[in-house]
Amino acid sequence: MRTHQELLKALCERFPNVITGVHEKSAKRVYVQIKADAIVRAAEFLFKDIGARFNIATGVDGRNHMEILYHFTVEDIDLVISLRVTLPKTKLEIDSLTSVFTAAHWIEREIHELLGIYFVGHPQLERLLLPEDWPQGVYPLRKDYEEWDANAIRDRGA
Repeated sequence: MRTHQELLKALCERFPNVITGVHEKSAKRVYVQIKADAIVRAAEFLFKDIGARFNIATGVDGRNHMEILYHFTVEDIDLVISLRVTLPKTKLEIDSLTSVFTAAHWIEREIHELLGIYFVGHPQLERLLLPEDWPQGVYPLRKDYEEWDANAIRDRGA
């Protein structure tokens, strides 16, 4: 399976009931919408069977839901595949990918700390970036974030 189309076909055939959409943004970039409960199996398939390299994950606050995009590169065919998972804000948890590759360790901690998504099975889901006096349950990258420290100067880039 060494072409873009062959890889997508193999992915869709392997996970027919969990892929809910495929968006081919360009010849080098594909987004695959997948159900949250299949993320470990899909990531393991890309990483172990296809030989894709895990780059990073990104978290996005969509007001009523959170999105996590897991970005993989298949270097020999110059393709970036992003597995997109949507989580309802009422249940912000997903299985950790640390059992598949250790590279997920820090980025899952960051997403947990900054957006409040819980990664089930993560071996060390503790503070990484925020100061020790930062209050629990306050997530600075959420759209509904409100400043909690009257003395803080956080211009959020403005």
